[in-house]
Amino acid sequence: MAAVETGAVGAAPVTPEAIEAAWRSRRRLRLAAGFGWGVLLCAALLVSARVSEVSPAALWDGLPRAWSYFDRLIPDLRAPVLLRGTETEGSLAYWMYRADIWLRLLFETSQMAALATLSGAALALLLCFPAAANLAPNRATYVICRRLLELFRCVPDIVYALILVWTFGVGPLAGILAIALHTVGALGKLFAEAAENADMRAWEAMTAVGATWVQSVRFAILPQILPNVLSYVLLRFEINVRGATVIGFVGAGGIGQELYSVISFNYYQEIGAIVVLIVLAVFAIDLVSERLRHRVIGAAPR
Repeated sequence: MAAVETGAVGAAPVTPEAIEAAWRSRRRLRLAAGFGWGVLLCAALLVSARVSEVSPAALWDGLPRAWSYFDRLIPDLRAPVLLRGTETEGSLAYWMYRADIWLRLLFETSQMAALATLSGAALALLLCFPAAANLAPNRATYVICRRLLELFRCVPDIVYALILVWTFGVGPLAGILAIALHTVGALGKLFAEAAENADMRAWEAMTAVGATWVQSVRFAILPQILPNVLSYVLLRFEINVRGATVIGFVGAGGIGQELYSVISFNYYQEIGAIVVLIVLAVFAIDLVSERLRHRVIGAAPR
């Protein structure tokens, strides 16, 4: 077959066979690199499992016990008496006999999460712009803000809660502060990355007409990232509701303290009831968040 293309004078002709050979060579290199990385990943997983003492035998032995525990959480509901009062065993009212207390504590937990999310998101929004590589006034400001967000984020909220319970005493205040501190770091990183992906043409236009850094952020960048900011805040609120439940185990208020009590005394029916209420609350929050986000971005929910 005649040459289909020639390079510089004196260069070898580029034929379809040469192109295919080059493609096969690159493909072999990619496959070899993928295989090497796969072997390295498997080795890392095996080492991790060895160090953390995880084995298939241990998992297999623990499955029956796990099933037995979850089986005890299932309420003994009976259809003939399902709608009877709290004195009738097998009814919904008998299973949820403390629903008024649990709902009040769950409401307290959701308010803890809401206040912590809003306060943490506000501080994260202030820090995210100087923590964005394309918006930071200078390198020092960028590094300081990035490291500050990492400092907030690297400590788990339950560790914050343990420290703050000792500082402020048992109650919701410690839980709110613990969740808010961790939220600053988590949302600050997401906000900064959203700002780094913003279209900079509006920013350049603002600076060209003499706008200040704050004005450029306000009118050029914030409108672009606002839908992402709202989406991240709503997602974080849902996460923080669950987080507020967990940190209640260390005395930080809310439904978590009640859940810790019933788990400690092995009150299986009460554990199941509280878990169901928490799941329903998270479902409701997710539905409301989805509708609110779609309303803001102008898209109709499916």
